[in-house]
This record gives sequence, structure tokens and C-alpha cells, in this order.
Amino acid sequence: MAITGNLADFSLPELLHFLDHGKKTGLLAIEILSENSKKEHYYIWLHQGRLIAASDRLDQKGLTLMIAQRGWISERVISRVANICPDFINTPLGLCLKSQGLLQAEQLKLLFNIQVIRQVSALFQLEDGLFSFTPTANWPIAEMTGLSMAANEVILMGLRLLRNWNAFADKLPDPTSALSSLIAKQPQIQMNAQEWQLWEFVNGQISLNNIATHLRISVETVQQIAFRLIVVGLVEEHFMLATATSNLTNSSPAIALKPVEEPPQKKNLSQSFLKGLVSFLRHK
Repeated sequence: MAITGNLADFSLPELLHFLDHGKKTGLLAIEILSENSKKEHYYIWLHQGRLIAASDRLDQKGLTLMIAQRGWISERVISRVANICPDFINTPLGLCLKSQGLLQAEQLKLLFNIQVIRQVSALFQLEDGLFSFTPTANWPIAEMTGLSMAANEVILMGLRLLRNWNAFADKLPDPTSALSSLIAKQPQIQMNAQEWQLWEFVNGQISLNNIATHLRISVETVQQIAFRLIVVGLVEEHFMLATATSNLTNSSPAIALKPVEEPPQKKNLSQSFLKGLVSFLRHK
């Protein structure tokens, strides 16, 4: 069953997490309008939630051109090797070239980083665009290095590199909110130092404002780190009402922050309503 939508409603990191969580296999196609109003297309292939290839073309020549442009192997040689490689119909091009001694493991890693991680990360800045995911078992063998990475890993790596956060301006957690864990044990996904530091405060009781003060980094940076952990399904935003301001640097016991409790028979309060409520009470 195909999945379609707009990146204005469902960002690419959120979409990739959905596909990772569901262990989806198929082709994710993205269509955007460039500055000169021309349509641009991008394609991401996944196997059981793992990214295996990405390209801006469907003729399966992207990886070949990438290799040739670096002067590693000519297009003619790549074509000949593909024809003589045993079982090429089921073997990724990168592994065929490696089996013939034409590429090394480190070169395949570099190619995967450029072709998949960097290319997909650049698409995170898109604020608008149509997407469609179609289940398929037809692999782009000539576009595959033979390497793969879980979509959630790519999301974290891509968001760490992101410089323009305009696409997520309305999705960042509120500075007065706390974070609650969605998992019962330590995260298995690879996190960097700042993400681990934030993880130590995931208890539903300490606001992002206070975390920023304690870690001595900007609130905006804490919001971005929190969003990364939210979008890969490790934590969720926990709305709070502060009964008093806790000071993490003070040696005296911190004053507890009381979680917001939903009124009876109103279990469907929206996040926008809760944010508005918090904002209202803060300015009383």
C-alpha cells in the first residue's frame, strides 16, 4: 500500500522514522519545486527500515558517475565488470567492484556517506514537497554500494549537521517542557556527547530551560537536541506547570515541578492547546 503526503505536514525525519519503525521496504520518492519553478526529484530506497541507496535519478547511473568523477574507475570499466560479475543481477555494484579488487572497503564507506547520508541529510531542510512511498522488491542494484544504515541512525547524523532549522520551527519542543523516556532501558542507537548529557535529564521533571542552564548551552541548542531524540522515538515532550523555579546549580534541594494533569473526560487535549495553556500561565 502506497503512502503519500506533503513534507509541510510530515517532515522527512519523521517520515523516515515511521518507515524505520515499521521495518518498511520500498522506494521513497520526493518531488519539489526549485527556485526556477522546475520540478526536482529525489529517490531513497529502503530495506526493512534501513537505507540502502539514494539518488536524484532513476537510470541507475548515479553511483557509476560518482565513482568515475573521482577518477577511481572509468564508466567503461565499470560497465564491463558489471557484465562479468557473477550473479550481478542480485549483487550490488559496489560489492561487484570490490570483489574484483577495484574498490576497497574504505572507498565503499565514503561512497555510501556521500550518496546516502549527505544527500538525505541535505533534504532535511525541505519545508515543502510531495512524497510517496511505494513498497517494492525491485532493488537499484547499480546504485547500491552494498552498505546500509538504519533510518534512525541517518536521522540523528543528518540533524546534527543541520544548520537551517526553519523546516522544524513549529516542531521544536517548548522550553518550559520536560522530556519523558519512551524506552525501558538505555538507548541502543549511537548518540553523541550532548545527546547523552541531555539523556541524563529525561525524567519528566526538569524543563529544557533548566537543562540549558545546567549544561551551559543555549536553550535553542537544547531544543534541537531534544527534537533529535523525540523524532527517533527515544523520548516524548512532557508539558509542565512550574510551581516554582528550580535552580540546578544551587546546593539546596530543587523544588519539584508539577506535571500537568489532564482534566477528567478530556483525554484528547492537543499539544497546541497545552502550549497555549503553559504560555498563558507563565504570563499571569
